[in-house]
Amino acid sequence: MDVPADFGLELAPGVRRLDGGGVLVGGAPLRIMRLSAAGRRAVDAFAHGDPVGASAGRRALARRLLDAAMANPRPTKPGTLTPADVTAVIPVKDDPGGLARTLAALGALAHVIVVDDGSERPVVGGTVIRHHRARGPAAARNNGWATASTGLVAFVDADCEPSPGWLTALLPHFDDPAVAAVAPRVTSRPDPALPPALAIYEAQRGPLDRGARPAIVRPLSPVPYVPTAALVVRRAALEQVGGFDEALRFGEDVDLVWRLGAAGHTVRYEPATTVTHPTRRSAPAWARQRFDYGTSAAPLARRHGKAVAPLRLSGWSAAAWALVLAGRPVAGLSVAAVSTALLGPRLSGLEHPWREAVRLAGGGNAYAGRYVADALTRSWWPLALTTGVLWRRSRPALVAAFTVPALAEWVAERPPIGPGRWVAMRLADDLCYGAGVWAGTIRGRTAAALRPDLVSWPGRAQTPSTETNDTISPG
Repeated sequence: MDVPADFGLELAPGVRRLDGGGVLVGGAPLRIMRLSAAGRRAVDAFAHGDPVGASAGRRALARRLLDAAMANPRPTKPGTLTPADVTAVIPVKDDPGGLARTLAALGALAHVIVVDDGSERPVVGGTVIRHHRARGPAAARNNGWATASTGLVAFVDADCEPSPGWLTALLPHFDDPAVAAVAPRVTSRPDPALPPALAIYEAQRGPLDRGARPAIVRPLSPVPYVPTAALVVRRAALEQVGGFDEALRFGEDVDLVWRLGAAGHTVRYEPATTVTHPTRRSAPAWARQRFDYGTSAAPLARRHGKAVAPLRLSGWSAAAWALVLAGRPVAGLSVAAVSTALLGPRLSGLEHPWREAVRLAGGGNAYAGRYVADALTRSWWPLALTTGVLWRRSRPALVAAFTVPALAEWVAERPPIGPGRWVAMRLADDLCYGAGVWAGTIRGRTAAALRPDLVSWPGRAQTPSTETNDTISPG
């Protein structure tokens, strides 16, 4: 499928140009792309704001960069679709006030379908489909989109408030025929009843907020999933994959997005548009929300396997950080040095292979440490605490894993609360989620959501995949 000729392109954050611009390093998963002379000129033109253009070669390169998560699209025109092509589907249960706020914020659309999922008092507003008993958000959304007649369906929860003109930045993405769904940024709107420190934490680190950078949405991407609290989807794509899985009480949005990707569609995250979502009203309700989200990991792992793994890293990084956790940091550094030494010769086609080997291997091991810490404090915290009790030498590394990432986050974000309270709330967040993961694992009788994904074992250095672009014709 061709990228629209009037789309612009910008390299994704973290993508680097080497060897005079002839080599790109980045993407998700990490890869090295060597450009032909014409390809180099095309990337230069994209960087200067030129559109993709009608050239078949440039369109092919643009598609390759987008699919590799090495670039993000920049639609330069309003697009061919308008709000008149969109039907909103709003699931609601016992929240007339939230529904009223959502309806007021939607703006003019072709149609609004409200699915009342068993409210004690029937709701009013828009076209209402009523479930006489609660069937869950997946069933409510399915009934809603099946009734829609427009080409696009916007799922919006009945307590979300889209910003004015919220579709303006989303709809142009659908001029790319590969795109099946686009999600805005969903930020938290703290409830006045929430404790002040927790409200600050939630505003900074809401569970539905995927951040400020655009991205392709798929496993291993910087944005691996998006919520359907606000999501615009092609109706034809929903028909193709069968809509939401009604057997899932939580995680049905993650499942839908991943099935769209598995069917060959692209899902994009566009944070230029924001939608606010209210927080829970109390600390216990907040903790319960995190727990419930964690319970989705086991059923998602049954459906999507390693995409749900709590940790994905190379065997070399696994060996290095296992030694650090065992209280042998020097041995861990030695393993990291060996992986760098083995990687260098594999990058011999670059102008400075050893410099890049140190950067890739060192950066990879550093990132792996962050992911190991996340796994230890979230999905694996019962194992981590048990290890700390039984094995004294592991305690310094475990204390660092439970505190350093949260402290680094506090330094980067500078929220208006002290580092101690920030670390405490981050730990509470992770522990509640991890408890949910274990509860779902026990209920589902599967450990799939707890297994790491080791992408290469010690024995050879993990090398980024290499691509050569030779399809770009001059002009």
